[in-house]
Amino acid sequence: MVTGHVFIATSLDGFIARENGDIDWLLKHDQAGEDHGYDDFIGDIDVIVMGRGTYEAVRSMGQWFYTRPVLVLSAQLAQQEVPSELKGKVRFLDKSPGKAMAMLASEGARRAYVDGGRIIQSFLELDMISDMVITRVPILLGSGRPLFGADPRDVALAHKGTRSFPSGLVQSHYEVVK
Repeated sequence: MVTGHVFIATSLDGFIARENGDIDWLLKHDQAGEDHGYDDFIGDIDVIVMGRGTYEAVRSMGQWFYTRPVLVLSAQLAQQEVPSELKGKVRFLDKSPGKAMAMLASEGARRAYVDGGRIIQSFLELDMISDMVITRVPILLGSGRPLFGADPRDVALAHKGTRSFPSGLVQSHYEVVK
């Protein structure tokens, strides 16, 4: 069984991007050179699962920086070829989260980094997230793309720890209670 894990940053008011998908505010705060634990987190990850919006945002940032295989869940992109420079690094797939995770399990994956607002919401609704590391950036955007959407049920979380950084970022780790 593949477990889903989240490592993401939000504005203090809970947005992961502006309405247009821009994350310039996040990139400005990422200049402090602080170790926020990403390298430790990604070191134990087998595959990254994201949606089209996250994929397109990352592509627009220039050079591909992911060191793990990436699976992009998108009906639209599944109709296209993976760009030549990303062959062997990225796959496009038109499958539900459950079928995608079953496929990854059959390929030997154990831990998946789930990235992107809608994908995280979908995985949470299906009880496919084990834990979340959420870093709050000290900025209020007022509007944008929220990390969490409407869920028909409560999602219970167990707080595992919180730490703050000199730059003002505050990072909390939560386990999803099943």
